[in-house]
Amino acid sequence: MYDDDFEQEDPLYASGKRESGTSWTILNGDSKEVASRLEPASVNCVITSPPYYWQRDYEVDGQFGLEPTIDGYVENLRATFAAIRPALTADGVVFLNLGDTYYSAKGRPHGKDDKHRSRRLPGLRAVDGPGLGLPRKSLIGIPWRVALAMQEDGWTLRSTIIWVRKSAIPEPTSKDRPWRKYEHIFLFSKSPRYFFDREGLDGEEDVWFIEPDRKSLARGTHYAPYPRKLVERCIAAGCPEGGTVLDPFVGGGTTMYVADEMNRSSVGIELNPDFCALISDNMEQLGNVTD
Repeated sequence: MYDDDFEQEDPLYASGKRESGTSWTILNGDSKEVASRLEPASVNCVITSPPYYWQRDYEVDGQFGLEPTIDGYVENLRATFAAIRPALTADGVVFLNLGDTYYSAKGRPHGKDDKHRSRRLPGLRAVDGPGLGLPRKSLIGIPWRVALAMQEDGWTLRSTIIWVRKSAIPEPTSKDRPWRKYEHIFLFSKSPRYFFDREGLDGEEDVWFIEPDRKSLARGTHYAPYPRKLVERCIAAGCPEGGTVLDPFVGGGTTMYVADEMNRSSVGIELNPDFCALISDNMEQLGNVTD
Protein backbone atom coordinates (compact mmCIF):
# COMPACT_ATOMS: atom_id res chain seq x y z
CA MET A 1 0.00 0.00 0.00
CA TYR A 2 2.91 2.37 0.65
CA ASP A 3 6.63 2.46 -0.07
CA ASP A 4 8.69 1.86 3.08
CA ASP A 5 12.02 2.09 1.23
CA PHE A 6 12.71 5.56 2.62
CA GLU A 7 15.08 6.85 5.25
CA GLN A 8 12.21 8.68 6.92
CA GLU A 9 10.41 7.21 9.90
CA ASP A 10 7.92 4.50 8.94
CA PRO A 11 4.44 6.12 9.01
CA LEU A 12 2.60 2.80 9.55
CA TYR A 13 0.64 3.03 12.80
CA ALA A 14 -1.65 0.01 12.49
CA SER A 15 -3.22 -2.24 9.87
CA GLY A 16 -5.45 -5.26 9.57
CA LYS A 17 -7.17 -7.61 7.17
CA ARG A 18 -10.75 -8.78 7.06
CA GLU A 19 -11.98 -12.26 6.25
CA SER A 20 -13.67 -10.74 3.18
CA GLY A 21 -10.25 -9.88 1.77
CA THR A 22 -10.38 -6.14 2.39
CA SER A 23 -7.84 -4.36 4.56
CA TRP A 24 -7.37 -1.20 6.59
CA THR A 25 -4.25 0.87 7.19
CA ILE A 26 -3.57 3.85 9.44
CA LEU A 27 -0.57 6.01 8.61
CA ASN A 28 0.68 8.60 11.10
CA GLY A 29 2.30 11.75 9.76
CA ASP A 30 1.96 14.83 7.58
CA SER A 31 -0.51 14.21 4.75
CA LYS A 32 1.72 15.62 2.01
CA GLU A 33 4.76 13.59 3.03
CA VAL A 34 2.93 10.34 3.72
CA ALA A 35 0.78 10.54 0.57
CA SER A 36 3.91 10.75 -1.56
CA ARG A 37 4.85 7.29 -0.27
CA LEU A 38 1.64 5.54 -1.29
CA GLU A 39 2.00 2.93 -4.01
CA PRO A 40 1.07 4.16 -7.50
CA ALA A 41 -2.53 3.42 -8.57
CA SER A 42 -3.35 1.84 -5.19
CA VAL A 43 -6.39 4.02 -4.35
CA ASN A 44 -9.75 4.12 -6.15
CA CYS A 45 -11.42 6.97 -4.32
CA VAL A 46 -10.44 9.81 -1.98
CA ILE A 47 -13.03 11.08 0.51
CA THR A 48 -11.95 13.72 2.97
CA SER A 49 -12.78 16.85 4.93
CA PRO A 50 -9.56 18.71 5.78
CA PRO A 51 -9.39 21.05 8.77
CA TYR A 52 -11.18 24.24 7.80
CA TYR A 53 -9.23 27.50 7.75
CA TRP A 54 -8.89 28.87 11.28
CA GLN A 55 -11.87 26.94 12.63
CA ARG A 56 -10.15 24.82 15.28
CA ASP A 57 -6.80 24.21 16.95
CA TYR A 58 -6.08 20.46 17.19
CA GLU A 59 -3.03 21.18 19.35
CA VAL A 60 -0.54 19.19 17.28
CA ASP A 61 2.58 20.53 15.59
CA GLY A 62 2.37 20.84 11.81
CA GLN A 63 -1.42 20.80 11.64
CA PHE A 64 -3.33 22.15 8.64
CA GLY A 65 -5.79 25.02 9.03
CA LEU A 66 -3.76 27.56 11.03
CA GLU A 67 -1.66 28.96 8.20
CA PRO A 68 -0.99 32.71 8.58
CA THR A 69 -2.24 33.44 5.05
CA ILE A 70 -5.08 32.29 2.83
CA ASP A 71 -2.64 31.46 0.04
CA GLY A 72 -0.64 29.31 2.45
CA TYR A 73 -3.69 27.22 3.31
CA VAL A 74 -4.72 26.85 -0.32
CA GLU A 75 -1.19 25.87 -1.33
CA ASN A 76 -0.93 23.25 1.41
CA LEU A 77 -4.09 21.56 0.15
CA ARG A 78 -3.06 21.85 -3.50
CA ALA A 79 0.30 20.25 -2.71
CA THR A 80 -1.33 17.49 -0.68
CA PHE A 81 -3.59 16.45 -3.54
CA ALA A 82 -0.68 16.70 -5.96
CA ALA A 83 1.12 14.17 -3.75
CA ILE A 84 -1.97 11.94 -3.72
CA ARG A 85 -2.49 12.03 -7.50
CA PRO A 86 0.02 9.27 -8.44
CA ALA A 87 -1.61 6.92 -5.90
CA LEU A 88 -5.05 7.35 -7.49
CA THR A 89 -6.06 4.91 -10.20
CA ALA A 90 -6.62 6.31 -13.69
CA ASP A 91 -10.39 6.07 -13.16
CA GLY A 92 -10.24 7.34 -9.57
CA VAL A 93 -12.17 10.27 -8.09
CA VAL A 94 -11.91 12.70 -5.19
CA PHE A 95 -14.75 13.93 -2.97
CA LEU A 96 -13.51 17.02 -1.10
CA ASN A 97 -15.68 18.57 1.63
CA LEU A 98 -14.74 22.12 2.65
CA GLY A 99 -16.37 24.80 4.77
CA ASP A 100 -15.78 28.53 4.53
CA THR A 101 -14.49 31.19 6.93
CA TYR A 102 -15.27 34.85 7.50
CA TYR A 103 -12.64 37.57 7.73
CA SER A 104 -13.49 39.63 10.81
CA ALA A 105 -10.40 41.90 10.96
CA LYS A 106 -11.57 43.07 14.38
CA GLY A 107 -8.15 42.81 15.96
CA ARG A 108 -9.53 40.72 18.82
CA PRO A 109 -10.70 37.11 19.30
CA HIS A 110 -13.84 36.42 17.31
CA GLY A 111 -17.07 35.46 19.01
CA LYS A 112 -18.12 34.68 22.57
CA ASP A 113 -20.50 31.78 21.98
CA ASP A 114 -19.88 28.15 22.95
CA LYS A 115 -19.10 27.18 19.36
CA HIS A 116 -15.95 29.31 19.34
CA ARG A 117 -14.87 28.40 22.87
CA SER A 118 -15.07 24.69 22.04
CA ARG A 119 -12.63 25.11 19.15
CA ARG A 120 -9.74 25.88 21.53
CA LEU A 121 -8.42 28.52 19.17
CA PRO A 122 -5.53 30.81 20.12
CA GLY A 123 -6.42 34.32 21.23
CA LEU A 124 -6.08 35.98 17.83
CA ARG A 125 -6.63 34.15 14.56
CA ALA A 126 -5.15 35.22 11.24
CA VAL A 127 -8.71 36.06 10.17
CA ASP A 128 -9.14 38.34 13.20
CA GLY A 129 -6.20 40.63 12.45
CA PRO A 130 -5.46 43.00 9.56
CA GLY A 131 -3.49 42.13 6.47
CA LEU A 132 -5.46 39.50 4.54
CA GLY A 133 -6.32 42.00 1.81
CA LEU A 134 -10.11 41.64 2.00
CA PRO A 135 -12.87 43.98 3.14
CA ARG A 136 -13.83 43.38 6.75
CA LYS A 137 -16.65 40.86 7.31
CA SER A 138 -15.98 39.18 3.95
CA LEU A 139 -16.73 35.52 3.36
CA ILE A 140 -13.30 34.39 2.19
CA GLY A 141 -14.42 31.84 -0.39
CA ILE A 142 -11.98 29.18 0.79
CA PRO A 143 -13.70 26.20 -0.89
CA TRP A 144 -13.62 27.78 -4.34
CA ARG A 145 -10.07 29.05 -3.93
CA VAL A 146 -8.96 25.49 -3.23
CA ALA A 147 -11.08 24.02 -6.04
CA LEU A 148 -9.71 26.44 -8.63
CA ALA A 149 -6.14 25.86 -7.46
CA MET A 150 -6.64 22.11 -7.94
CA GLN A 151 -8.19 22.71 -11.36
CA GLU A 152 -5.15 24.75 -12.37
CA ASP A 153 -3.02 21.86 -11.14
CA GLY A 154 -4.62 19.50 -13.65
CA TRP A 155 -7.59 18.03 -11.79
CA THR A 156 -10.93 17.88 -13.61
CA LEU A 157 -13.61 19.56 -11.51
CA ARG A 158 -16.72 17.56 -12.40
CA SER A 159 -19.32 18.73 -9.92
CA THR A 160 -20.08 21.01 -7.01
CA ILE A 161 -22.34 19.19 -4.57
CA ILE A 162 -24.21 21.24 -1.99
CA TRP A 163 -24.53 19.43 1.33
CA VAL A 164 -27.49 20.95 3.17
CA ARG A 165 -27.27 20.55 6.95
CA LYS A 166 -30.85 21.16 8.03
CA SER A 167 -29.99 21.16 11.74
CA ALA A 168 -26.72 23.07 11.49
CA ILE A 169 -25.23 24.78 14.52
CA PRO A 170 -26.76 28.28 14.99
CA GLU A 171 -24.55 31.34 14.66
CA PRO A 172 -25.95 33.72 17.29
CA THR A 173 -23.15 36.27 16.79
CA SER A 174 -24.19 36.71 13.14
CA LYS A 175 -27.04 39.21 13.23
CA ASP A 176 -26.73 40.82 9.79
CA ARG A 177 -26.51 37.81 7.45
CA PRO A 178 -28.15 34.40 6.99
CA TRP A 179 -26.72 31.56 9.05
CA ARG A 180 -24.74 29.01 7.08
CA LYS A 181 -26.75 25.85 6.38
CA TYR A 182 -24.67 24.18 3.68
CA GLU A 183 -21.14 23.17 2.73
CA HIS A 184 -19.42 22.31 -0.54
CA ILE A 185 -18.40 18.85 -1.68
CA PHE A 186 -16.29 19.01 -4.83
CA LEU A 187 -16.06 16.00 -7.13
CA PHE A 188 -12.74 15.81 -8.99
CA SER A 189 -11.51 13.19 -11.44
CA LYS A 190 -7.99 12.36 -12.49
CA SER A 191 -8.97 11.48 -16.06
CA PRO A 192 -11.86 12.22 -18.44
CA ARG A 193 -13.13 8.65 -17.95
CA TYR A 194 -13.64 7.58 -14.36
CA PHE A 195 -15.74 5.32 -12.15
CA PHE A 196 -19.15 6.74 -11.27
CA ASP A 197 -22.30 4.87 -10.23
CA ARG A 198 -25.33 7.14 -10.38
CA GLU A 199 -27.43 4.71 -8.34
CA GLY A 200 -25.19 5.52 -5.40
CA LEU A 201 -26.66 9.04 -5.27
CA ASP A 202 -29.83 7.59 -3.74
CA GLY A 203 -32.11 9.80 -5.84
CA GLU A 204 -30.37 13.09 -5.01
CA GLU A 205 -28.14 14.74 -7.59
CA ASP A 206 -25.99 17.74 -6.64
CA VAL A 207 -27.96 18.85 -3.57
CA TRP A 208 -27.72 16.42 -0.65
CA PHE A 209 -29.96 16.76 2.39
CA ILE A 210 -28.05 14.89 5.07
CA GLU A 211 -28.42 15.49 8.80
CA PRO A 212 -25.32 15.65 11.01
CA ASP A 213 -24.76 12.51 13.07
CA ARG A 214 -25.89 12.69 16.68
CA LYS A 215 -23.75 9.72 17.67
CA SER A 216 -20.46 8.80 16.06
CA LEU A 217 -17.37 6.79 16.91
CA ALA A 218 -15.42 9.85 15.82
CA ARG A 219 -17.08 12.33 18.17
CA GLY A 220 -15.04 13.49 21.12
CA THR A 221 -11.81 13.59 19.13
CA HIS A 222 -12.47 15.26 15.79
CA TYR A 223 -14.55 18.40 15.65
CA ALA A 224 -17.85 17.93 13.81
CA PRO A 225 -17.07 14.74 11.87
CA TYR A 226 -19.10 14.55 8.70
CA PRO A 227 -22.09 12.18 8.69
CA ARG A 228 -21.75 8.49 7.91
CA LYS A 229 -24.51 8.82 5.31
CA LEU A 230 -22.43 11.38 3.42
CA VAL A 231 -19.49 8.97 3.27
CA GLU A 232 -21.79 6.10 2.28
CA ARG A 233 -23.08 8.10 -0.67
CA CYS A 234 -19.59 9.07 -1.84
CA ILE A 235 -18.39 5.47 -1.64
CA ALA A 236 -21.47 4.09 -3.38
CA ALA A 237 -21.10 6.57 -6.24
CA GLY A 238 -17.32 6.76 -6.51
CA CYS A 239 -15.65 3.54 -5.37
CA PRO A 240 -16.11 0.09 -6.96
CA GLU A 241 -16.88 -2.98 -4.84
CA GLY A 242 -13.73 -4.20 -3.17
CA GLY A 243 -11.89 -0.98 -4.02
CA THR A 244 -9.77 1.18 -1.74
CA VAL A 245 -10.77 4.49 -0.14
CA LEU A 246 -8.20 7.02 1.09
CA ASP A 247 -8.80 9.78 3.63
CA PRO A 248 -5.66 11.93 3.98
CA PHE A 249 -7.20 13.85 6.91
CA VAL A 250 -8.94 10.94 8.59
CA GLY A 251 -9.46 12.62 11.98
CA GLY A 252 -11.71 10.41 14.10
CA GLY A 253 -11.98 7.73 11.41
CA THR A 254 -15.52 8.05 10.02
CA THR A 255 -14.38 7.41 6.43
CA MET A 256 -12.57 4.22 7.45
CA TYR A 257 -15.46 2.87 9.53
CA VAL A 258 -17.96 3.33 6.70
CA ALA A 259 -15.59 1.93 4.06
CA ASP A 260 -15.09 -1.15 6.23
CA GLU A 261 -18.84 -1.71 6.55
CA MET A 262 -19.27 -1.32 2.78
CA ASN A 263 -16.64 -3.94 1.96
CA ARG A 264 -13.98 -1.52 0.78
CA SER A 265 -10.39 -1.36 1.90
CA SER A 266 -9.36 1.89 3.54
CA VAL A 267 -6.26 3.97 4.17
CA GLY A 268 -6.27 6.83 6.63
CA ILE A 269 -3.54 9.42 7.15
CA GLU A 270 -3.58 11.30 10.45
CA LEU A 271 -1.09 13.65 12.07
CA ASN A 272 -2.38 13.25 15.63
CA PRO A 273 -1.19 9.94 17.18
CA ASP A 274 -4.05 10.02 19.70
CA PHE A 275 -6.56 9.93 16.84
CA CYS A 276 -4.60 7.06 15.27
CA ALA A 277 -4.89 5.09 18.51
CA LEU A 278 -8.65 5.64 18.66
CA ILE A 279 -9.16 4.52 15.05
CA SER A 280 -6.97 1.46 15.54
CA ASP A 281 -8.94 0.36 18.60
CA ASN A 282 -12.26 0.89 16.84
CA MET A 283 -11.22 -0.89 13.65
CA GLU A 284 -10.06 -3.92 15.60
CA GLN A 285 -13.44 -4.08 17.34
CA LEU A 286 -15.57 -3.63 14.21
CA GLY A 287 -14.91 -7.00 12.63
CA ASN A 288 -12.93 -10.19 12.55
CA VAL A 289 -9.30 -9.39 11.85
CA THR A 290 -7.18 -12.22 10.50
CA ASP A 291 -3.41 -12.49 10.53
